[in-house]
Parts: sequence; C-alpha cells; structure tokens
Amino acid sequence: MCTRLIVLLGDQLSPSLLRFADQKTDQVMMAEVLGEATYVAHHKKKIAFHFAAMRHFAKELRADGWTVSYTTIDAADNKGNLREEIQSQAERCRPDLVVGIEPGEWRIEELYAELSKTLAVPFEVRRDERFFCSRSEFAEWAQGRRQLRMENFYRIMRRKTGFLMDGEEPVGGQWNFDHDNRKKAPKGLTFPGPRTFVPDAETKSVLAYVGAHFSDHFGDLEPFEFAVTRGQARQALEHFIRYSLADFGTYQDAMLRDENYLYHSLISLYLNTGLLEPDEVCRHIVQAYYDGTAPLNSVEGYLRQVLGWREYMRGIYWLRMPEFKSENFLEAHHHLPSFFWTGETKMECVRQAVSQTKKTAYAHHIQRLMVTGNFALIAGIDPFQVHEWYLAVYADAIEWVELPNTMGMSQFADGSVLASKPYASSGNYINKMSDYCASCHYNVKEKTGPGSCPFNTFYWDFLDRNSDKLRGNPRLGNIYRTWDKFDPEKQASYRAYADVLRKELL
Repeated sequence: MCTRLIVLLGDQLSPSLLRFADQKTDQVMMAEVLGEATYVAHHKKKIAFHFAAMRHFAKELRADGWTVSYTTIDAADNKGNLREEIQSQAERCRPDLVVGIEPGEWRIEELYAELSKTLAVPFEVRRDERFFCSRSEFAEWAQGRRQLRMENFYRIMRRKTGFLMDGEEPVGGQWNFDHDNRKKAPKGLTFPGPRTFVPDAETKSVLAYVGAHFSDHFGDLEPFEFAVTRGQARQALEHFIRYSLADFGTYQDAMLRDENYLYHSLISLYLNTGLLEPDEVCRHIVQAYYDGTAPLNSVEGYLRQVLGWREYMRGIYWLRMPEFKSENFLEAHHHLPSFFWTGETKMECVRQAVSQTKKTAYAHHIQRLMVTGNFALIAGIDPFQVHEWYLAVYADAIEWVELPNTMGMSQFADGSVLASKPYASSGNYINKMSDYCASCHYNVKEKTGPGSCPFNTFYWDFLDRNSDKLRGNPRLGNIYRTWDKFDPEKQASYRAYADVLRKELL
C-alpha cells in the first residue's frame, strides 16, 4: 500500500513536481503506452526520445530514494493506454489518493476528469508549478481584453520575474529587440551546432524496440543524438550559451541549405518534457548578458521565446480549448499534400524543411512558420491536418504549445485571436532570409505562370479568395490596395494559375 500514487507523464520529467510528496509513503507511477505513441503517427525519434528520457528519469528517481512503478512498452502486462494503466496501478498500490499533475493536452485533461469520477479512490489534479504563469492567472489577464497580444503579456512576465529589468524599466531601454534579429546569414559563417550525445545501453534498447515496432512511422530513427537525462540537457544548455547564444538573436530567422541548426539551441524538447525547467533556462540565459558573453538582442530574443511566447501559448491553449482544435476561420479544406511526408517536391524550401524534419525531428521556427506553415496557409490546406502533422513530426511538439502556434499563428484558423494578421508571404521573404531559392526548380522572380515560384501565385490568390474575411484587417490595407491596382487580366492570371498549381501540388 501507499498513501498517494503520483502519476507522472512523459512531459513531466521534473523532480520539482514531487516537492509536495513524501518519499516514505508515496509512490510514483510512469508508463510507456502504445496509445500515447500512436494517437498521431509520431516521428520515430520523438517516440524514442520520450521513452528513453522517461526510463532514465525513473532510474534517477529510484536513485534518489523514490518508489517508482514503471511499465515499459514491451511489458507483458502493459495495458496499452493510460486510463487502464492508472486503474491497474491504483488497484495494485491501493492508495488513499491518486494524484496527477496538470497535463499538457486537453485529451488527458478529459481523461483525468473521467478518472476522478470512476476510480475507486479519490483522484486529484495538482497545478504544474514549472510555468511562470498559472492557467488561472492567464485567464484573469485575458478577461475583458479585446485583443490578447503577446507583447503586452510578455511585459507583465518581465516585471513579474525581474528578468532583464532595471526597476520598472527594461534593461537597454526597450522591451523588444526583434528588429535586430532578422538578418540573413552571410557566406562564411560557421555554426557550432547543438551538443549531441551517444546513446547508452538503455537508449539503444529503446531504439531497437522503436525500430522494430514503429517502422511505419515518419522519420529517420538514427543517428539518435538527443540528451535523455537532466544532466545531459544541462550540458546542451551550457553548450548553446557558450558557443551559439551570442549570434542566436541576429540570425535566428535565417535559413541555409543543409544547415539544420545554425545558432539555434535545440533545447525546446528538453524544456517541453521537463528535463530542463523554464526558470533555470531563463536564469542562465540572462546571466550570459550580465557576464558580457552575449549581447542584449540575443539574450532578450531568447528570453522572449521562453518567458513570453511559450507561456503565452500555454495560456491561449487552455483558454480556448477544446473549440480551438476545430476552428477554421478561412474555411480551408484541401488535404495535406503527400510531400509533407516524403519531402519529394521541386520547391527547394519545402524540400529542405521536410527533409530536415524527417532526419532530425526538428526545424526552427521560421522554417515551420514561413515555409511549411506559409505554404499550407496560402494553398488553403485544412488547418487541423496541418496541426496533426506538426504534432506528429517534431520532437518538441506537445499539444499545448504546438496547437496554438499552428492553428492561431501559422494558419490563422482562429481569425485574429492570437495573431493580428495572417503570416502569409510570397517567395520574396524566403529568398530574402535563405539561400534556398538560388537552387530551386522554380524562379522566385517570376510572379505567376509556368516555372514561377508557387508561393508567389498562391500568395495573391490567397488574398483574393479570402478578401471578404481579410480586407478589413488594418495590417493588410496596403497589400489589398496593391492588389486592387492590378489590371483585371493580371488578377485573372493569378487565379487561373493558382487552379493549375492546386491540381499539380495538392
């Protein structure tokens, strides 16, 4: 028997979540279950990372004196789903209380609500205290606001935490240095890349199982170089701060052929699973500025992603679920093209982004937003299908952070709740921020017609076919005035060639 049975999920690998518990009387349960690995067809690397990190975390807990009940994916008595695993462990442990931590996905929230009614013992859900802003605090901030803009929320978080603050004012005299962080990477730059790790025996065992039993899932399983312990994750953070942070801000939006990481940290998957916690990441990042090893634009840019954007996404997710998942403001209904899974397309930017994703289970935020996301948006692909793809293919994708990024920011499916305008662009933006276009089959300088960049045609067609929904957006006024100046024949040529492209590409 145990006093409390504490359920920890695969994105809750943080000892801090057990501060309330008693090692002497409480028991922790963790389980690798098929249902969690297959509710979308997760990337093979993502599945392996989660299982390996969970096993190593359970080992660390045991070494620290915790009693841990752990069910591996290949265990003979594995129930295959989280509900039955919790029920089985509760029957075995016979606790006075089962405790779950606030989950990162609505479907688990619903499961916990059901278990609270059906379990033979009480079921309690505790707040996930790893976040700077609680769900209730965000809802209170959002109440009554006409617009929920991240910049306003971010400033509140800066003042609350004191990060990069000089009293009530931001260090450097301004809150946001984004205008300094949009440079194309010049020739001759060298990139240290993220810290990588060699799989140990436990991880190799996971890799062998995933390779044998999830062979039909998307992506390459090896080489597998992710951190799978908290110690390794800290090394990855330290490596980023030492070698990449200084140039991260300036070139964070840049894209280069066959360069998977540039100056990006690749620690989002460690943050989103709990191997690193937001507070420790922010403290170390900010200290680099005070130590003089990284400039303010890079440090503020990174802090904004963790303290601002990440917390904001979580707040928006819980504020708008479950309706958020089914929103489709622009009424886009085309199916996701097969090249999102194969990478087999003549569009070099999309080929690069998808091929990299297939190899690494990673792509940085501009590749996601302005390449694959931009294409899906302007081509009119069903946003729910886009959401499921992002959730499946990226190792750092937990629904609370992935879904609002996809449905709200990338696909504008919420109709301006999250983003003030659609993140739509022609091929010119990609050409400006990358070297993709120089080696592309299509000509980015051709606006429409055979051989022209599909982004160019789809961009104007997107604006035209959504005119009734978007023309009143104040941030699109100049763009629509430009469209209106096109002669009718030119407008018709965009519409006609967009129909051709949809038949060819979709």
